[in-house]
Amino acid sequence: MAQFRAKVLDLGGYANTRIVRDHTKRKIVEQFEAERQGLRYLIRNTQLPQRTRAQAQLKLSQMHAYTRPTQIRNRCIEGGKARGIFREFRMSRGWSGGGGGEGRGETRRKW
Repeated sequence: MAQFRAKVLDLGGYANTRIVRDHTKRKIVEQFEAERQGLRYLIRNTQLPQRTRAQAQLKLSQMHAYTRPTQIRNRCIEGGKARGIFREFRMSRGWSGGGGGEGRGETRRKW
């Protein structure tokens, strides 16, 4: 991961280890997306010789794990939590309270 770590993070506010790792993975996936798509096209193209397809498959399998889009996990941008995330806001249930903006530690709502 050190090879991909940015010197300066362009994160807005609070950053813990999970948030930094998620941010790094998102940047790397975006950076290598075109190359991965090209290799996947070569692998699936049955018109090409088998040797070319095998070389593309080998190159794709040797790429770093952070270049895979499946490595990205929806995390809360405030606390880094990985569960209970609202996709539209990238916030967890605990942070997206509403009303008073209590944030962490708010009591459970009763309807």
